[in-house]
Amino acid sequence: MSTTTKPVNQKAWFLILPVLICVAFSAILPLMVVVNYSVQDIISPERRVFVGTEWFAAIMRDEELHGALLRQISYSFAVLAVELPLGILLALSMPAHGWKSSAALVIVSLSLLIPWNVVGTIWQIFGRTDIGLMGAALQGMGIDYSYTGNALHAWLTVLLMDVWHWTPLVALLGYAGLRSIPDAYYQAASIDGASKWDVFRYVQLPKMRGVLMIAVLLRFMDSFMIYTEPFVLTGGGPGNSTTFLSQFLTQKAVGQFDLGPAAAFSLIYFLIILLMCFILYNWMQRVGTQAKEGGHE
Repeated sequence: MSTTTKPVNQKAWFLILPVLICVAFSAILPLMVVVNYSVQDIISPERRVFVGTEWFAAIMRDEELHGALLRQISYSFAVLAVELPLGILLALSMPAHGWKSSAALVIVSLSLLIPWNVVGTIWQIFGRTDIGLMGAALQGMGIDYSYTGNALHAWLTVLLMDVWHWTPLVALLGYAGLRSIPDAYYQAASIDGASKWDVFRYVQLPKMRGVLMIAVLLRFMDSFMIYTEPFVLTGGGPGNSTTFLSQFLTQKAVGQFDLGPAAAFSLIYFLIILLMCFILYNWMQRVGTQAKEGGHE
């Protein structure tokens, strides 16, 4: 039996050369600059001293960083805990066909079109007790609400603002997953006499696992890097109650102009996001595998 080898055209690599160049200039080169700054003490543009891992050790011992990291993790997981169920519920309640489906998609997507700084300004006005609808309503119910003076109120307002802004993204992803399920699954469930809960648990939710994984990773990464909305709404206050990691980094780099510690912290920040996303991805993969094995049993 004769075997033939398929010729390989190496010139095809030139087709992706523009992409490689763009990635090099937009990601790789800036990352190399940050790594270079993280091991130097930049006294002036002309004077730089190599300090090795000194900035990394100093950042890891910083108690303000520990507080910001704890606030960031609790905030990101609170975002996932609220937005995922709401997004799934909204996707299930949206019409499946006809003009109502198109209208619902447009209405749900409206908040995603608003820029981040505008969202912060909207909720800044919305939460005021003199002219804001939410603030005045809470005051009318006897609740002494103040997102500028109460740390818990500020944290909950930032969370509510993010839920309002980004839950539609989870809903749209869930809606796409629901529409990809063939009608044969629903017909089989109807013949078996499955309830709505059974259809959701054994048909819809397993088929939505892929898009929900994307939603979890996108929302976690985005909430872990949140900056503009809380900065516009509360400025990180009152105190440090809404000062998250991105604002802590900005204070280091821009406010104090400590480029060395800021570069070291940005690398640590980057590694934390990668690690948390890796853990979430593997956890969701394991949950999906266990669900499949349980279904086969």
